[in-house]
Amino acid sequence: MIGYVTLGTNDLPRATAFYDALLAELGAKRLWENERGIIWGRSWKLPSVGVMKPYDGKPATVGNGVMVALVADTRETVDRVYAKALALGATDEGPAGPRGEGFYAGYFRDPDGNKLNVFFMG
Repeated sequence: MIGYVTLGTNDLPRATAFYDALLAELGAKRLWENERGIIWGRSWKLPSVGVMKPYDGKPATVGNGVMVALVADTRETVDRVYAKALALGATDEGPAGPRGEGFYAGYFRDPDGNKLNVFFMG
């Protein structure tokens, strides 16, 4: 059920060097990257780890920049789960929709403030 976990960073070059070397030991490679972060894994079919600068522009701390991503089987499932989260009291962190080529996701915070997303690749 877990697709990937994101960890926050204030120094992306340092974090990149660390995780490139560390996760290579586990057979992981870069699966995705942009100016804010990188995700490593063996494939999108297995859980992976990402390091990102927090989207809100605030410093990364334990918690800020951390997100649990839940994999869905279709875009419609993303829409359904995102809507259900909001109906259950979650707050919007980015509506369900495309986020680059082949990536579709909706972002929310649970009632305790923990950030999650539900996503579909393809």
